[in-house]
This record gives sequence, C-alpha cells and structure tokens, in this order.
Amino acid sequence: MTPMGILHRAIFMTTKLSRRWRPRSLLQLVLLAFVVVMLPIAVLMFQAGQALSQLSTLADQSAREAVEETRRARMLSTLALQMERSARQYAVIEEEGLRDIYDQKVRQFGELLQQHESLMRDNPDFQSLAERYQQLRYLPQASVDDMSAFLERFSGFASESDAVRKATNDLIDTRIANIREQADAVKARLWMQTAALVSASLMLMLFFTWLITRPIRQLERRIFGLGSGECSDTPIRIQGPAELVQLGDRLTWLSGRLSELEAQKQQFLRHMSHELKTPLTSVREGTSLLSDGVAGELNERQSEVVRLIDENGQELQTLIEQLLDYNLLQNSRRMKVTSFDVATVIQEVLSKHRLALDNKGMRIKSPHHPLKWQADRERTARVLDNLISNAIAYGDDGGQLVIRVSNQHDWLVLDVANSGEPIAEADREHLFEAFYQGSVRRKGPLKGSGIGLSVAADCAKLQDGQLALVDDAELPVCFRLTLPWADFPTHGTQYENDAAPDETLPGGDSRKETWSVK
Repeated sequence: MTPMGILHRAIFMTTKLSRRWRPRSLLQLVLLAFVVVMLPIAVLMFQAGQALSQLSTLADQSAREAVEETRRARMLSTLALQMERSARQYAVIEEEGLRDIYDQKVRQFGELLQQHESLMRDNPDFQSLAERYQQLRYLPQASVDDMSAFLERFSGFASESDAVRKATNDLIDTRIANIREQADAVKARLWMQTAALVSASLMLMLFFTWLITRPIRQLERRIFGLGSGECSDTPIRIQGPAELVQLGDRLTWLSGRLSELEAQKQQFLRHMSHELKTPLTSVREGTSLLSDGVAGELNERQSEVVRLIDENGQELQTLIEQLLDYNLLQNSRRMKVTSFDVATVIQEVLSKHRLALDNKGMRIKSPHHPLKWQADRERTARVLDNLISNAIAYGDDGGQLVIRVSNQHDWLVLDVANSGEPIAEADREHLFEAFYQGSVRRKGPLKGSGIGLSVAADCAKLQDGQLALVDDAELPVCFRLTLPWADFPTHGTQYENDAAPDETLPGGDSRKETWSVK
C-alpha cells in the first residue's frame, strides 16, 4: 500500500474513531497533538543518546586498551635489550649483582608476556618470543662454554620483540578500523531512524493539523453560507472539539433564526405593499375624480390642494415601488443570461420616460445601430432606467441627455451623461450607498429616496460589472456602466429576438463602433 493510501486509511479510521471519542476542549486536542507529534522525536533522541553512549564507552575502552598494549609491547622490546645487556655484562664481569638485575628483568619480561598472551596467543611471532623466553629464563653459572652458548640464544630475541610490538600496533589499527565501521553503521542507522521518525512526526503533524482545521473550515463554510444566504436545510454537524461543536450548534440556531426573520421580513413587505397601495390607489383615484370635475368644478385654491395631494400620492407610490425593488434585488442573486440588442433596450427604457423627458425639454442622443450582447437583460435595463431617472431629476430643463455605447475587448461600455450641476467631491464617495442623498437639489415635484443609484450599482456588480461616475469632456455629469460578456448557462439558455449567441462574437469587428446620434 502506498504512503498516501496509508494516510487516507488512517484518516478514515480516525474519523470513525472521532465520532465515538471527541476531545473535551480544543486545548486538550492541541496538547494531545503536541505530545503525539513529539513522541517519535523523543524516541529518536533516546535512541541517538543510547547509540552515542555505547560508541563513547567503546571508544574510551579501546583507547585505554590501546595505550596499555602499546606501552606493554614497547616495554617488552626494551626489556629484551636490557636482558641481553645484563647477560653479556655478567659474562664479562661475573658479579652477582648483575645476575640479580638479570633475574629482575626476566621476571618483569615474563609478567608482561603473560599479560600480553590474551591479546596475541595465536600470533607466531609471539609464540616464538615465548619459546625464546623459556630458554633465557635462567642465567647459567659463569663458565666460558655455558655462557657462550647461552648468549647465542639472544640472537634474534630483540627482533622478535620488535615483531611482537609491530603486530600489537597492527591489531590496534584493526581494532580502530572496526570501531570506525561500527560508528559508520550507527550513523547510518541513526539517519534511517531520523528519516523514518521525522516522517512519522510530519505525518502526525499534518494529520492533527487537518483534525484541528477541519471543524474550523466547516465553521467558515457555515458562516459564509449564512452571509451569502445559501444555507442548507440539513447542515452537516461539526466534528471536532466540544467548543467548536457547540459553536456549530449555535450557528445552526442562528441560521434558523435568520431564516425566520427573513420570512417575517418578506411577509411584512408583502403586507406593507398591499396595505399601503390599496388606500393609496383610492386616494389617487379620488384626486383624479376631483381634478376631472366629476364632483363639481373646483376653484383655483381647491385645484391647488388636489394637485398637491396627487403629487404626494405619486411620490409615496414611487417610494414604495423602489423599496420593493431594492428588497427584491438584495434577495435575488441569480443571473438570467440572454442575448439582446443593447440599442433596443435603450430605446425601450427611453420610451418609459418619454413624458418626463418632454416635460423637461431635454435633447436626447442615443444609439440606434444594433449591438448584440450577452448579459442579464432585466438588470441591465434596470441600471439604464435608474441612470435616466437620475439624469431627468438632476438635469437642467432644456438640457442634454447623451447615451453612448461601445465594446472594448469583450467589455460593454455604456455612458449616460447629462447637463446640469456637477456632483460635489464630498458626495462622490457615498454616491452609490443606499438611502444617501447628496447636496445637489433634486429638480421636479417628487422627492427621491436615495436608493436608485444603489440599486443600479448592485445590478452591475451582480453581473461582474461596474458602475462609476467618470469625467466627461462634453457634459458635467457622466455615469459609466461596464459589463463583461457573460457565458450562457449549461441549462435554461434563453435568446431574445431569435439571436443566437454566435451571431456576433465578443471582440468582433461588427461591434467596434461608438454611436452618438440623434
């Protein structure tokens, strides 16, 4: 089985075990991980200490033995020369003191030879030296014939001692080489143990890291789901320490509570829409009947009051619709990609504001040449609708409204510019915030809610696009919408005006024009 297979099997078995056994706390799990990860390293340190202690003891013992054996071999060579010198002096002088000195040297030589026997018992030079020593142990009485024969036995005695000394040095060298080989073997074994145990520690560290971070990642996904509104009906239970499991249970409770609050909010908005629109419709119908003189002719003062009531009713209806649109946009995050003609969408949106534009007396420049694009048609139209409404509300009477369209490297660029008072620098940072109203005074009878540009910016962002206020060379106020070419989903592809998505590819020459025609 491969190492990865062993790791996967260990993780699977540990997962099953963790279902039965769970650490009581995250601190307990961290401490357990630290102990288990350090255990192989502790074993390695213990084995390395034992091996080094053995090598140190062996080296120390071998060093002492080598010094002792070398000293003994050197003493044998020295005593051999001294024995021969004492014998020859005795043969010449014949003094008993020299005989005693010879006997003392013989006794010392015999003791050293006996001590050296355990080291070189099988060495031929040592055996020859021992036999020669037996022949030289007893110094004969002083007679010319006996002493001459005895002294001849010293021939080669010193060289045999030197041979034993050399053989001793060779044995010491061999022993040192063996110690070196043992040290190399211990080193190799320690390296293998180090690699194995460090690898085990790394695997254990990775395993416990996964064991600790797994519930944290689960909590992260759960929190992300809460934030994005993609909560599962049956959330996976957190596997891990008790604190994290308890936190997961709290998140499950929070998810349910948020779902309840969202349902209550939706129900409140539906009821509010119905409850507000029903009497508002009656009020506007009543003001319309009064304005038409159905209940009798009105004088100038009464007509003014009825007009104010109708204008405020229209303002209230617009605010209700904008709030409902804003809430719908916040809760709908799916794109409905279609292929459509941008110029057609622009003309459709302009037609909705035709009366307001005529009353304003604004001159309009907009593209009429076809430009195929793939995006969310409804949200793109909503951006245009809010930008045109904003231009009507804040533009000059009798001013200009210019709409330009171009495509730049698979990006649609749409500018909506108008004449009027420029937007102050202090308002630019907060321009796309919900319910924010700048310092520029809105023109017209209706008061704005401050969410039109926020809705437009959200519609652009949901399509991975951007809505921004840019500087324009012709007009003081210009909003620019940039949208990428969106791919069709695998299922549910929709087309508009029988246009297939491959009629005009993104980046094609047929969409390189920029229009600004009346």
